[in-house]
Amino acid sequence: MKKNWWKILTVLLLVFTVVAGMLSEVPRLAILNETIRNLYFHVPMWFGMILILLVSVAYSILYLRKPSVERDIYAHEAAKVGILFGVLGIVTGMEWAKFTWGEYWSNDPKQNGAAIGLLIYFAYLVLRSSFAEQQQRARISAVYNIFAFAALIPLLFILPRLTDSLHPGNGGNPGFNAYDLDSSLRLVFYPAVLGWTLLGFWIVNIKSRLEIIRHRLYENA
Repeated sequence: MKKNWWKILTVLLLVFTVVAGMLSEVPRLAILNETIRNLYFHVPMWFGMILILLVSVAYSILYLRKPSVERDIYAHEAAKVGILFGVLGIVTGMEWAKFTWGEYWSNDPKQNGAAIGLLIYFAYLVLRSSFAEQQQRARISAVYNIFAFAALIPLLFILPRLTDSLHPGNGGNPGFNAYDLDSSLRLVFYPAVLGWTLLGFWIVNIKSRLEIIRHRLYENA
């Protein structure tokens, strides 16, 4: 039980996020209206993606310093879960954009940056599958993973701020904190960020342990 406290916390946070996110009072804002509830899902997905991909990069760096199959597996599985969160972030963002901007894809700089960033990470998965030898695959993909994360940060957080953007907090557009992220939204938003991120790490942990077991069984076969 002591080792699983964070899993219990994850479940409680996500249950709270879904229930409160759907039923709690939200500010009645022009254009946004009830779609502001997507703040509890869309934005936390991106937070979770960044943190999970950061863990993936950390394992890639550790692998390059001291190679081990376990470190390569953790880097790979974390990257896959990070990509999953990125896809969910784009899908929920497109749904939000349809109701607030009038179309699913408006070529907003942050939308385009997110799409390019995901394509870079999809290329990471393709790159890994193109090598049969384990050490070569792990070493080259670890280097690529580091550069992929280094490219993702400016695509999401720097370039959109240098031009006009519909996203809050970018291109002169005020962020949520500036006008509408009141105490009632924060009460659900911060637990949502923590809950979704912990869920991502939980998935990474399970998938990595399974892959390590498969690898050991294959070695001993």
